[in-house]
Amino acid sequence: MKLVFMGTPQFSVPILEKLIQHHEVLLVVTQPDKVVGRKKIMTESPIKKLAISEHIPIFQPEKLRVDYQPVLDAKPDLIITAAYGQMLPKELITKIEAINVHGSLLPKYRGGAPIQYALFNGEKETGITIMYMAYQMDSGDIIKQEKTKIDANDNYTLLSQKLSVLGSKLIISVLDHYQKHEINRIAQNSNQVTFAYTLKHQDELINFKETSQKIINRIRGLSEEPGAHAFLRNHLIKFYRATNSDIIDSEAIPGTVLENKKKLIIATGDGSIEILEIQAPGKRRMAVKDFLNGQNIISIGDIFIEGNESNG
Repeated sequence: MKLVFMGTPQFSVPILEKLIQHHEVLLVVTQPDKVVGRKKIMTESPIKKLAISEHIPIFQPEKLRVDYQPVLDAKPDLIITAAYGQMLPKELITKIEAINVHGSLLPKYRGGAPIQYALFNGEKETGITIMYMAYQMDSGDIIKQEKTKIDANDNYTLLSQKLSVLGSKLIISVLDHYQKHEINRIAQNSNQVTFAYTLKHQDELINFKETSQKIINRIRGLSEEPGAHAFLRNHLIKFYRATNSDIIDSEAIPGTVLENKKKLIIATGDGSIEILEIQAPGKRRMAVKDFLNGQNIISIGDIFIEGNESNG
């Protein structure tokens, strides 16, 4: 089949790779290059890098809703999307049928951050949904779904990799059936809809008043990128791995540092957690045992807060 593929992050890469092996990809649509990191380096999306290596034409509209003519001009049989990052305009999907690879078991977790929210909420399983695109976000009819277990050690990066590989297998299977006109459409149950909207900077903040498990789940959902964070005396500290601790100080304010020698223990709303990986300003990400060796940023009794302000 002749396809236009739309995707942006690493999640999309195995899917596009598989499509290139089995079909003709006429055009790749991805988000514009963006500035990344403290050095403000202009960075191409993982999908753009793959398209360049495969010599596939690339289209990077700022606003697809008003700039989609190159997609029409390609005259594909189908549009395939996977974590593209923009809504497809009605004018486009009424002219060319579009199929999406979505990282949840719809109708649960419609939106741009389904993998993160599955981890935030402590789900034990998730999966991939192959669905028809509709004008309302992630509301189209379901074609095929497959579940996968969420392991205790899964973070966003690991679970995303797992789901993208699953998605790459499912989309090939679906396209085989599509060519044979063997597709069944299943309408989503509107009573079961939940949302996982694209994350904002404030979603990366840790609220230590929450339970230990909720905090650990948020750290998992934000690792390895962008990392969860809290503030200590105007220092933004990032956390990448954590586990439950059995140290309890019922008098401690949530966010209080209970131990900072061989371990970093922080009080929570119902106990405490042990931080396992951390990043301080101007430093690389590292194991806590290495960070604590000679550091002078975090002291026992310090209190992590959500806002960028002195905690006294």
